[in-house]
Amino acid sequence: MEVTLEGSGTTALVPAPENEVVEPIVLPNTVWTPADPSAYGGGRPPADTHLREWEATGAHGDDARWGALDVIPTKADYVLDLIRVNSLWPLLSGLACCAMEMMSAATSRNDMDRFNMFPFRASPRQADVLIVAGTLTTKMAGPLVRLWEQMPEPKWCVAMGDCTCSGGRYKRSYATIQGIDRLMPVDVYVPGCPPRPEGLIYGMLKLQQLIMDRRGQWRDRRIGPSVPDGV
Repeated sequence: MEVTLEGSGTTALVPAPENEVVEPIVLPNTVWTPADPSAYGGGRPPADTHLREWEATGAHGDDARWGALDVIPTKADYVLDLIRVNSLWPLLSGLACCAMEMMSAATSRNDMDRFNMFPFRASPRQADVLIVAGTLTTKMAGPLVRLWEQMPEPKWCVAMGDCTCSGGRYKRSYATIQGIDRLMPVDVYVPGCPPRPEGLIYGMLKLQQLIMDRRGQWRDRRIGPSVPDGV
């Protein structure tokens, strides 16, 4: 706290009383905009709009069905989802420090395999869960969207860590994506900096519950970003 010394006209900092309530710093929950939008080549429209444009056409038919399954009654989806919920195959895709905790979740100490979450796959064509673990930079946004597009349906996305969920420590950085739900739909958010392996396992268990709650409703699922346009 600041104290003005009598007669000297100077101001000194002295420790606040132990029981005094310190006024909290409150940041407004508003969208940050740079002082100079043209700095570092900014101010341009986003280049990664594949999913948003594809969803706007209305012709994607993204309902987790293929081939002969189109003639099977919808009740067959209930049986298929029972299989899917007990056979999740995450993609081996780590971006930053949260990837260390993601890998720890698969070690013998935590053993996420016992919850029907099988070891990580190295190919997007063999995975159905994209765990985005860590800070997503603007340069990495394009490759990540391509990985998501290459994964077969049905597929799900898990945002792991504060940076992935909302920007985290890099919330006001020009070089990072302020939440991956600006690029693709997110099914489960696992906050933390970084979250522990147990937190990721809990998030995957919630994903299993989500799959069971949504069984037979794949025609209503979004494929584009989860946030409104312009936010």
